[in-house]
Amino acid sequence: MGEINVTPLVDVMLVLLIIFMVAAPMMSTGVEVDLPQTRAPRMEMDEEKMILSIDIDQKVYLGETEVPADRLEEALLNNARIQEDDEIYVRADANVPYGFVLRVFTIIRQAGVEKLGLVTDPAGGAATVPGEGEEQ
Repeated sequence: MGEINVTPLVDVMLVLLIIFMVAAPMMSTGVEVDLPQTRAPRMEMDEEKMILSIDIDQKVYLGETEVPADRLEEALLNNARIQEDDEIYVRADANVPYGFVLRVFTIIRQAGVEKLGLVTDPAGGAATVPGEGEEQ
C-alpha cells in the first residue's frame, strides 16, 4: 500500500470552495443599498470605475467614504480618477426620494462629469448598469 490517500485533500478543497463561494458576493459591495429592480438587459460593470452610492438615510458615499451632500461637488472636483475618466456610476437605494437623487445628479453635472451610469438590480440578480454612459 504505497498509495497516497487524497480523500482528506479533496474534502478540504471542497470546504474552501464553498467558503469562497459564500464570501465572494459579500466582498463586492461597499455600501448597503436596496437597488431598484428593472428588466434591463445585463451589462457588465467595470470594477475600475468610481461608484457614488446613496443609502436609505440619504447619505452619499464616494466609493466607501461618506461625503456630506453640501461638500459633494468639491469632493468630485478633487477626485483625480473621476476627473480623468469623466465618468461615474450612481447606486441609489430604491426608497430614496426622487428629488434627492436629482439634486445629487445636478451636483455631479456641476462638477463637470459628463458620463453618468445608473446601477440597478435586474429582478434580484447582481448589480448592472442599464444605461452605461447615458447622458442625464
